Amino acid sequence: MKTDHLAVIWSSGDPDVAHKVCFMYTHNAKRQGWFENVTLIVWGPSAELLSRDTALQARIREMINDGVVIEACKACSDSYGVSDALSTLGIDVKYMGTPLTTMLKEGSSILTF
Repeated sequence: MKTDHLAVIWSSGDPDVAHKVCFMYTHNAKRQGWFENVTLIVWGPSAELLSRDTALQARIREMINDGVVIEACKACSDSYGVSDALSTLGIDVKYMGTPLTTMLKEGSSILTF
């Protein structure tokens, strides 16, 4: 059975990808009701970018307020030394291998930027 869940993996360290594509679609997927459940997964270079980009941090706060679940890969954020900074933003920082595998097996829609 397919779930009504979108998981967006944001791995790009390019701020334009975040501002002009990834965040726009992810936030609207929740606000417009395209998916009931929307999760943004901060993975790889995006973790370091988010830790220093205050405009992206503000957009993350907006998404959290609108019901988007934000998670970050702890292995990735630890490798950049930014786990605490991401946690401070209200992001659930955890090892993502098992949760992502579960999403895949449960039939979540997965989109990668």
